[in-house]
Amino acid sequence: MKKIKIFAVLGILLAAPIFIAADHIDAPGVAGTSADIADFYAFEPTTGSDNTVFIVDVQSNVLPDLTYGEFDEDVLIEINIDLDGDLVEDQVIQAIPRDGTMYFFGPFSPTSTGLNSQVATGSTLGSVEISATSAITTTTSNGVSLFAGPRQDAFYFDFIRFNEVIAPSPSDNSGFNVPGTDTFDGANTLSIALEVPNALLGTPTAVNVIGVPVYKTWVTTNRKQ
Repeated sequence: MKKIKIFAVLGILLAAPIFIAADHIDAPGVAGTSADIADFYAFEPTTGSDNTVFIVDVQSNVLPDLTYGEFDEDVLIEINIDLDGDLVEDQVIQAIPRDGTMYFFGPFSPTSTGLNSQVATGSTLGSVEISATSAITTTTSNGVSLFAGPRQDAFYFDFIRFNEVIAPSPSDNSGFNVPGTDTFDGANTLSIALEVPNALLGTPTAVNVIGVPVYKTWVTTNRKQ
C-alpha cells in the first residue's frame, strides 16, 4: 500500500439519498487544484433504487474564460460512509489518478480512521479512462458504474452580485436579483462519479426526516507527503 498523509482536509457531510453540499473556494491553500472540493452529491438514481450515486466535483475556481487543469496524481479523493451514526467512517471508497486513468478502490473497512490514509490496492473497485472531449464511462462486473473528467459546474450562484451586496459600503442595497446571473455558467469542474449497489456499501442505520434509511457520507482530499 502507498502511504498517503493529509495535506488539507475539506469535509462536506451529508445524508444520501436527497442532499447536496457545496463548498466553493473556501480553502485558499488548495484553490485551483484537484484537492479543492467544490460539490458533493449523494442520491438514489431512481426512487426505491438499490444503488447510490456519489459525485465529487473538485477544482472549483475555473471560470468560463479559463481552462481547467488535470487531476493531481498526488491527491487521493476519499468518500467516507458512516453506517452506525457515530460520524466515523465505516466504509471508504478511494479514487486516485495515474497516467490518464482514474483508479477506484473499495468500499472497504479502514483499519484506521481520521487524518491518515493508505491507498487500498488490495480492494480494487475498477478504473475508467479520464474523459477529455467526450464522456467515457465504464461498468464493472459487480455493477459499479464509473466516470472521471471535466463537467460543467452545476453550482448556480450570482457571485458578482453576492460580493456587491456584502461590500462594506454597497452602492445598491436592493438585495439580490431574481433570478440573478449564474457566474459559473459554462465553467468547468473536475468530477468523479460512481453508481454503487447498496449491497457493497452495507446497511445504513440512519433515517432521514421522511423515514427513509440513509447513508451519512462525506468526502475528503489527501495529499501525499
